[in-house]
Amino acid sequence: MERTEKRVDRASILIEASPERVYRAFVDPSALAQWLPPTGAHAIIDAFEPHAGGSLRVTLVFDAHQGKTTDNSDVVDGRFVELIPDKRIVWAIDFVADDPAFAGTMTMTWTFSPEGAGTRVAVAATDVPSGIRPEDHQQGLASSLANLAAYCQSRNGFPRTRE
Repeated sequence: MERTEKRVDRASILIEASPERVYRAFVDPSALAQWLPPTGAHAIIDAFEPHAGGSLRVTLVFDAHQGKTTDNSDVVDGRFVELIPDKRIVWAIDFVADDPAFAGTMTMTWTFSPEGAGTRVAVAATDVPSGIRPEDHQQGLASSLANLAAYCQSRNGFPRTRE
């Protein structure tokens, strides 16, 4: 019998903000739309019910990037699996794509741990579809985490504009 290892992509960042502030950036759809898109993209939040079992649908539109759903967009359907205020959020994510390389459910576990005067935010993406190149996913995760840090460390979040 062949044994296959689950792919897990990980990233983390130390943010100069409280776990409460970081958690709020995940459960406010306007905040999520500002920090989640990696550089060169913007987000449209189509569905957002932040409670266990609640739905999440996000469209990422890219300025100059090939999308999985259309020529320039990725649409993900997901659900909130777990929300532990100020500690952890778990999403189950499915890409809307015809290509079987993007099929299956990816689980994203976000944890918020106090560290010094800030919060260590870590993400573990389990069962990443094979069509997502590891280096591209790492770059996207790092970009989103940097955006999250900038958002949380500013007084009122930052205005997200397309360039």
